Amino acid sequence: MLNVIVLVSGGGTNLQAIIDAVETEKISNTRISGVISNNKNAYALVRAKKHGIENRCISPKDFETRAQFNEKFLEAVDGMKPDLIVLAGFLVVIPPKMTERYKNRIINIHPSLIPSFCGTGYYGLKVHEAALLRGVKVVGATVHFVDEGTDTGPIILQKAVEVEPGDTPEILQRRVMEQAEWKILPKAIDLIANGKVKVEDGKTVIL
Repeated sequence: MLNVIVLVSGGGTNLQAIIDAVETEKISNTRISGVISNNKNAYALVRAKKHGIENRCISPKDFETRAQFNEKFLEAVDGMKPDLIVLAGFLVVIPPKMTERYKNRIINIHPSLIPSFCGTGYYGLKVHEAALLRGVKVVGATVHFVDEGTDTGPIILQKAVEVEPGDTPEILQRRVMEQAEWKILPKAIDLIANGKVKVEDGKTVIL
């Protein structure tokens, strides 16, 4: 049984997609053992409570230094004994010590087809604003392993979504969530839970 914890900062729509997929067994061999947020007002924490999942908030604002936060944050993560850590809209930089300790055991969902519109400064609506400004015809989402860079780890799954006339960043964001993010994130977790993903030479192999 894969022990998963989910890290969130906001509404938790991707968390909900994971919860639903676990409960309907679209994700097999998996339990969500905890949810951690950096934001005490994150609706994702309410979602976790509703489903009886252990949840807590650890905010950088509550500590004098980032080093103190990183230490307490890592302590909380370790305490939940995760086999896999899922970043589902988590807007805090992961401490290097954590990426080392959980190498190839942290995954992230990013709302673009990496390597487009990714890296520092590209998150949330900013990704969709940049895509529309550039005039691309196809966008999408990517699930990837997290390494020490920003959106640079081995890619696991990607799904394309067409841009439509009249799209605003908000409309496009919603379509990318519905057609890509909520589908490929649960699928990636299921593949990992069933031993079907491995990393070779910095790339993933789906077995």
